[in-house]
Formats: sequence, C-alpha cells, structure tokens
Amino acid sequence: MSEILARLEGVSRTYKKGKESVAVLNELDLEIPQGDFLAIMGPSGSGKTTLLNLLGGLDKPTSGKVIVGDDELSSMSNSQLSSWRSSHVGFIFQFYNLLPVLNAHRNVELPLLLTDFSSKERAERASIALDIVGLAERAKHYPRELSGGQEQRVAIARAIVSDPSLLLCDEPTGDLDRDTADEILRLLQVLNRDHGKTIIMVTHDAQAAEYAKRTLHCDKGTLEAKEAA
Repeated sequence: MSEILARLEGVSRTYKKGKESVAVLNELDLEIPQGDFLAIMGPSGSGKTTLLNLLGGLDKPTSGKVIVGDDELSSMSNSQLSSWRSSHVGFIFQFYNLLPVLNAHRNVELPLLLTDFSSKERAERASIALDIVGLAERAKHYPRELSGGQEQRVAIARAIVSDPSLLLCDEPTGDLDRDTADEILRLLQVLNRDHGKTIIMVTHDAQAAEYAKRTLHCDKGTLEAKEAA
C-alpha cells in the first residue's frame, strides 16, 4: 500500500457573490497516494481548479483540512505557503507563462532564484530539467523560437526544476493539437513512472484522462470515481 502524500478532510470552499454564498466544494474527502497519477474531470464551475489550488496552497478551504506530506496547509500563513510551494509543488498550466525575454534555460531556472542555490547549482538543475523533457539542445532558444509543444516542455522543466514531490496540471494540453498533446501526456507518464512524481491533472479531455492511473469526476462540489468500461 503506497504512502498517502496528500489528503483532504471534510474540505468545503465557499465564495461570496454579492450577498450570496456559493459553495464550490462540499465536505470533500480525498486521499492521494505517493506516486499517483490522478485525472480530475468535470464541467466548468464544478470545482476542479479550486481543488487544484487548495492542494497547491494557492487557496485555503472555508472549512476542513488540506494536508500534504507532514504539512497542514489550511493552518499556514500566506508567507509560509509561499515558501512551502517553492520546494514542494510544481505547477503546469494550459498557457505556458514563459517570459519572452528569457531563453529556455533562464525560464527554467527562474523558480530557483528564490532559493539558496548557488548560480552554478541553479544552472546545473535547469540543464538536468531540460534534459529530462528532451530539450537540452534548445536551452538557448527563446519562446518565440519554439513550437507550442516545446514551450509546454519548457514549462514542465520549470515545474520540476526544484524537484517537487507534487505536480499540479491545469488543462496542460488544452492549447495543443492531438499529436502534441499525446507527446506531453507521455512525458507526464515518464515523470510519474520513472521520476516518482505524484501528478494531479485537471482536464476536459477524456483521451488525456486515459493517460492517468485513475480518474475522478468532480460535479457540484463532490468527487466520484469513473466507472470502469
């Protein structure tokens, strides 16, 4: 039985909309084992991205506990969460968010500027991350000189450069054609299988979800396992 890396205990998240309260997540319980590759599907507004943000320490629950490793995120201050995120979580988004004035190597190195690593260590880690995603020879290229799939690979390298245990992916292939999307999803499988990354991926794409080890459907603030075909 794999060790549990992340856990939600009775988590609810409510937002204020004018004078009304809108419940996005309702007393959610979830366990994510170390080494899991979990896809979360569901309609827009079902709470998928909210769930991802809670696990990444970008948001806090209205009630309940969010625990990752030995850390209870729901009780941390914003500054503590910021520090925690920098070493424990890698984020991958639909849009790559690369800085156009920096080449691929510098974009990957960027998160390490907030750490105590020396410039030599930062450079070595960025090179290793680019090698893992198959873009070592593109290190000096700028985003405008890369294809969409290559830009997403650079974004993935940036997400793994601090060696986080948890990768959170929000529609990581939503801006890519099918063939390129499949390449990115195979890369995520390699990171999960060969590099021990626990991956949680929000997607609208049923074909993308098939690359994960399991799929949960989020709807009206609750989660249900996808029935086997």
